[in-house]
Amino acid sequence: MPLPFELALALRYLRPKRTFVSIITLICIAGVMLGVAVLIIVISVMTGFDRQLREQLIGFSAHLRVEQRGQPINDWRTLAKQIESDPRVRAVSPYIDVPVLIETEPENGTPVSFGTIIRGVDPLLEARTSSFTNRMVEGEGRLTPKSVLIGYALADAHRIRVGDRIAVYSAAAFSKLKAARERARKAGGGEPDEVPLAEDYRVKGLVDFGLNDLNANLIIASLPDAQDLGGQADGVQGLKVMLSHPDMEETAVMQRAVSKEIGPEYGVLSWMNESRDFLNALATEKTVMFFILFFIVIVAAFGIMSALITFVVQKTREIGMLKALGASPMSVATLFLAQSLIVGVLGVASGFLLGMLALAYRNEFLALMNRLTGFNLFPPSVYQFRELPAQIVPSDVCIICTVSLFSCLIAGLIPAIRAAWLQPVEALRHE
Repeated sequence: MPLPFELALALRYLRPKRTFVSIITLICIAGVMLGVAVLIIVISVMTGFDRQLREQLIGFSAHLRVEQRGQPINDWRTLAKQIESDPRVRAVSPYIDVPVLIETEPENGTPVSFGTIIRGVDPLLEARTSSFTNRMVEGEGRLTPKSVLIGYALADAHRIRVGDRIAVYSAAAFSKLKAARERARKAGGGEPDEVPLAEDYRVKGLVDFGLNDLNANLIIASLPDAQDLGGQADGVQGLKVMLSHPDMEETAVMQRAVSKEIGPEYGVLSWMNESRDFLNALATEKTVMFFILFFIVIVAAFGIMSALITFVVQKTREIGMLKALGASPMSVATLFLAQSLIVGVLGVASGFLLGMLALAYRNEFLALMNRLTGFNLFPPSVYQFRELPAQIVPSDVCIICTVSLFSCLIAGLIPAIRAAWLQPVEALRHE
């Protein structure tokens, strides 16, 4: 089936030639290609960043956290059963955070001291609400008495390896030492009758918690060990609650339901409360970046308009002859709109392919740039992740491609209208 003469003529006019207009046309296609590719890459990376951040926050902190205001939860097992009675709750696990002072005990070299947080968890219950044991970098994730799991970044910073021993000084131990000195002073001076010693723990494994802040500041121990360090007997700091349907609306509903069920003496926080400002900033930044980067496509569309206006001027005689032979203004306009459409389709299609290729090899390209420039372009300490995340959302890609193609088509309107209203006599007289 033969092509309509408007489309066939548009393809003929766009055939590469050694002319200035052909060079401008290629530049316009390249501009659209880069605009579409950059938009797809940036939006996909920001979507992946948002998704992975949410997954890591939920994966470690769970959907809800329940804490008693100003004091530990002593009867936490009863409270956990009460919360788990709701069919919308998938699992509940206890935790306790204890500030400690760590002193390394290397076989060779000088010991290093640093302060950090030890989080105590119940290994069996924690497996139902957290997935960090599935992300072991080295060693094993099974907690035993007097053993710990350390974030890999914290271990790297202080040269700690699997199998090493560390001395742990807790605030409770320092409180006992202070009390012992006070008793010795009241008894007439001298040395305290008892001096609390540091607890020795063995490093069982190095963990990637998913977020660099956690990897650089957190140590995991068993719940009884953390309770001993914190001096809280059988009490815990709070409960983590994992929901069966973790969407944002359901999380908000369950936050209110759990708060109402357990009473006002407990505080219930969701993962959205803890990261609301940061997640909102990400969403706003994604929208702003879309509009800013879309100007690349707008600039390319102006280039298409400029090329077509130049082409109309160059083809004035041919346009006059077409109209003298009976071509309608609509046919002439369609001819130039078809040219802008073809340029847009070529630019959008090549931009789509370039964007998909760049996303597929994004981390390899980032590693190459890191080697060439000599510094880390995606530092985990700033962006929280070791690798550049990305998620391709088909609806986002469709919006980018459709709006870009429509912009290219609109760019051909002014040249098309100019050519459509050109009078044959004036066109031929002009020549």
